[in-house]
Amino acid sequence: MQQDGSVLLEKECPEHGHSSVPVWRGRIDYREWRGDLPETPDSLRLDCPNCAGICGEHQQGTCCALLEVTRLCELNCRFCFADGSMPEPELSDLKADVDRILELGGRPLIQFSGGEPTMRGDLPELIAYAAEKGAPYTQVNSNGIRLAEDEGYVKALADAGLSFVFMQFDGVDDRVYKTLRGRPLLETKLKAIEMCGRYNVGVTLVPTVVRGVNDGQIGDIIRLAGALSPAVRGVHFQPVSYFGRYPDTPGGDERYTLDELLAALRDQAGVMPENILQSRCDHPLCGFHGSFIALPGGELVPLSKRGGARAACGVTTAKQNRDYIGSRWKRGPVSEQESASAAVDITSLDDFIKYSKTRGFTISAMAFQDAMNLDIERLRRCSLHVYKDGVLMPFCARYLTPMEESARDAIR
Repeated sequence: MQQDGSVLLEKECPEHGHSSVPVWRGRIDYREWRGDLPETPDSLRLDCPNCAGICGEHQQGTCCALLEVTRLCELNCRFCFADGSMPEPELSDLKADVDRILELGGRPLIQFSGGEPTMRGDLPELIAYAAEKGAPYTQVNSNGIRLAEDEGYVKALADAGLSFVFMQFDGVDDRVYKTLRGRPLLETKLKAIEMCGRYNVGVTLVPTVVRGVNDGQIGDIIRLAGALSPAVRGVHFQPVSYFGRYPDTPGGDERYTLDELLAALRDQAGVMPENILQSRCDHPLCGFHGSFIALPGGELVPLSKRGGARAACGVTTAKQNRDYIGSRWKRGPVSEQESASAAVDITSLDDFIKYSKTRGFTISAMAFQDAMNLDIERLRRCSLHVYKDGVLMPFCARYLTPMEESARDAIR
């Protein structure tokens, strides 16, 4: 339902009654952003959340495949989609999982996740195995703690062929980390970035955006990330979703929507919405991306510009999306990076081409879904898949957490 520029997702359940959750608050024009993507007809039977794997009605291939390698972690975060327990997998089993992912997913980018994947001492061997078997890119989703404290481990990851690190990075002061992660971590994060930069492993910063905690630091995060280029390749924002572990049942006012993030980028960082593109691989309400050059000092020069309503999913294939991600998040050879440390003159065509690679910077976002705002139309277009029990499944279906009775009451 649309109301004064806002969009509410309304659901009616014979058992639980009516619910309404805000998914768009009118900061950016909804119709222009959504574009000409056709709505899913009510007559179409959709079983996406109930399928054991990717259902026959799914509309997108696998861009990225996430593999959980551990549930161990040094932290006990307030928000964590991976909350749960499982036996610690053997390395041989994980290698078999990699083989199966490459078979099912058409050689996708493989994300090694957890828990905290760097808790495994044999992770470099697993990354090397994935590269040997033909994974085009490998990624580690990490809190950065071991990366900051164990230089030999970082070197081993780099030598194994790790493409890039997705690093939890929620803010620019320790108040944020104490609130969300339970301890001060800013200096640890900065040290981890330094270590990865030393071994030429690209880092993308990943803030979980929580209203009232760090939504006022969107611009500060962008400025810091730009200043840390080329070691930092971009920022990937994730507005908080309520699955796995979370402290309280959310009300509608606690939701942080994608268009609010776009407005915050404009107001806090001067990043204009027209330089940010809707997802053309997943559903446009799932995410966005924008390409930039980060000049020395952190100034961002936009490379992308939105022109017209081109949000229809399927325009970009999973492979095209994977190639874009890989080319933007992975660092080039060291010699190129060294040349990028000199004065930058992007008025020269040769320098522009060179620095668009060596000092490339990406601002992106993914708005995950939970039981309260799950939209089948979005879910069936998902290209981020999770491997479990021999099959790939959409990320939000894999981590979907049942609502408690109190959660249903809170959103009515």
